[in-house]
Amino acid sequence: MRKKGVGALGIRDVVRYDLPASLVVFLVALPLSLGIAIASGAPVLAGLIAAVVGGIVVGLIGGSPLQVSGPAAGLTVVVADMVANFGWRVTCLITVGAGVLQILFGLSKVAGAALAIAPVVVHAMLAGIGITIALQQIHVLLGGSSASTAWENVTSLPSGLANIETSGALVGGTVIVVLLVWPLLPSPVRKVPGPLVAIVGATLMTFVFGLDVERISIDGNFFEAIMLPELPDGGWGAVLLGVLTVALIASVESLLSAVAVDKMHTGPRSNLNRELLGQGSANITSGMLGGLPVTGVIVRSTTNVASGARTSASAVMHGVWVLVFAALLTGLVERIPMAALAGLLVVIGIQLVKLAHMRIALRTGDLWVYVITVLSVVFLNLLEGVGIGLAVAIGLVVWRVVRAEITSEPVGTGVDAGQWVVRVHGSLSFLSLPKLNKALTQVPDGAHLTLDLDTDFLDHAASEMLGDFRWAHEAGGGTVLVVEKGRARLVDAPRRPPRRHTTGFAGLTPWRNRVGADTAAAQERPAALRSVLGGVDEYENSHADALRAMLADVTETQDPDSLFVTCADSRLLPNVITASGPGDLFTVRNVGNLIPTESDGDVSVQAALEFAIGELAVSSIVVCGHSSCGAMRALLDGEQAESDPAGTTADGQTSDRTPIQRWLRHAVPSRVAFRHGHPAGRAAAELGLPEVDQLAVVNVAKQIETLARHPLVGRVAAEARLRIVGLYFDIATARVYEVTPQSLSPVARRAEAPAVST
Repeated sequence: MRKKGVGALGIRDVVRYDLPASLVVFLVALPLSLGIAIASGAPVLAGLIAAVVGGIVVGLIGGSPLQVSGPAAGLTVVVADMVANFGWRVTCLITVGAGVLQILFGLSKVAGAALAIAPVVVHAMLAGIGITIALQQIHVLLGGSSASTAWENVTSLPSGLANIETSGALVGGTVIVVLLVWPLLPSPVRKVPGPLVAIVGATLMTFVFGLDVERISIDGNFFEAIMLPELPDGGWGAVLLGVLTVALIASVESLLSAVAVDKMHTGPRSNLNRELLGQGSANITSGMLGGLPVTGVIVRSTTNVASGARTSASAVMHGVWVLVFAALLTGLVERIPMAALAGLLVVIGIQLVKLAHMRIALRTGDLWVYVITVLSVVFLNLLEGVGIGLAVAIGLVVWRVVRAEITSEPVGTGVDAGQWVVRVHGSLSFLSLPKLNKALTQVPDGAHLTLDLDTDFLDHAASEMLGDFRWAHEAGGGTVLVVEKGRARLVDAPRRPPRRHTTGFAGLTPWRNRVGADTAAAQERPAALRSVLGGVDEYENSHADALRAMLADVTETQDPDSLFVTCADSRLLPNVITASGPGDLFTVRNVGNLIPTESDGDVSVQAALEFAIGELAVSSIVVCGHSSCGAMRALLDGEQAESDPAGTTADGQTSDRTPIQRWLRHAVPSRVAFRHGHPAGRAAAELGLPEVDQLAVVNVAKQIETLARHPLVGRVAAEARLRIVGLYFDIATARVYEVTPQSLSPVARRAEAPAVST
């Protein structure tokens, strides 16, 4: 997707939206850049160099329109370790090498592969970094110095509290209080960045009360801080490992941040490979100038989106403002107390530990991965911690995929005593043989055994164990009845390599074409129910197990991503055209996919909107219309009737003769807009759609407009917590189009169906 730049909006819009946003981002970035440089053990001005380069270089080259880059807290621990081991100028060389590697990543188009890292490991990595930063900076805040390891910082904390330096603790504590209270203040006040208020306020407090505190020390000015990297005296293996570490962490953090930022706005999506090219170019430049490593920063990016930025010009201008400040006002930096920046970093570290991530890990069964990764990052090091976390996550996935539920129990009493059943559900491989053997050995000799196999994967080792057991058990006087419910078969195991058999839904055959509809069993049912109940039979026999597995995570509650409002037409299948499953869509269907307002007398759709946003917190609302819509055809047919004087009452109002006519009154604005040449209707006409389908497209566009004006929906959408999307399903081609108030374009881009915009 083409990056949306200045030319896409025009200079006037850039001045209107991006210029104010860049100033806000600059005010947020300034104290963060200084604090991260100090926490990294780097020269103070190295943070400002990285902020300038990250804003300008990534803003011009990168592929994420609204992401803002700069020195990030996520690399603080890594950089501090490299500075301690190699010195600052060799660390700059490592930054340059990491940038080269990132460019190679981008050119090889492997950006998507970086996202294959389990999100729980990334979240835990950031939490571990946050805890490490907080443990380090709490000692600075108390007036001491941080130790080299997290364990030493923990064990020395009591002595630090016993020898607290009051002035520094007061300054740092003030910053912490301001930052924690700031989000709770009214919205107009929060327009001023909290970090800036905290740092400026704490600095002024030291002068007003005459507090004797340690302040930032800078040797030389901004341009004197620019220095070239140098080659190490030895230890090239450790240097290369550092290059790989910085490149991987910076790439993953930038890509995850870009994906997160895309969810906050409705503009163009990120080109991840191009973003890696921008990040790599910035790291080469920053390292060559003596700056910190650069990544995409979620804090600055969130501020950028919330401030109304529209293009990457905001990120570029933010870098320019940092450059102007660093070149002309460096003296102001030396007035900032070290304890103030320590307080800022403590809060940043704490904010990297998110309760939402812990709750997700708990709900999804990944809490052990999270905890182990956090502890490993804190008490070992970042690279080892991430490696251990990934190993645990992969092990958990393997265990979940290959494990089988195996039970063994007697089922007969009285005359049926001696009846046993062994049930196997899931993937039966050699890894499950110990558990399978334990279940089989519980069956007494001579018992009548039913072996219930519901498997999607079965290898030769498992087949061989079952065959040997059956032979031995029957030789001892018992019987074995094998019931195979799954798709994997015992007979296939010795003849070919095992493979996973999908048990997904294949039962979408229309009833008029369904084989077996006229069987004897079907004929015993009432004709009106024959198709439906026959379908239930097929579902129970062929698909219930698959659906049960899909419902395993949503049996107690639902967590859909979208509210899907669509027509009641039987030909439109929401879960099929969106390739979604149980728990993904909160669906509302009515005749004509309409969004009547509460003032129109309908509360059904209003209740769904309130529940979806207030209770389910959906991230999008989708309105989906379709071709050959009976409601749209009735709306056009009713146009003539409404113009007929015979169809009006004595006061001139159109008489409502049926419920469908009363309902379709909610769609009259769509018809009026269509007749007045609505842009979406013109786009549909240019694609050659007939009149009824043109009206269907306009109707979707009008419902989007209604949602945007809705008090609840409009407010949440304006806060970038919700997207409103329009879709149109063409039944003849089975293709899905995106509808906006101005255009109609296929969701899956194809050369033969170009987007139409008017």
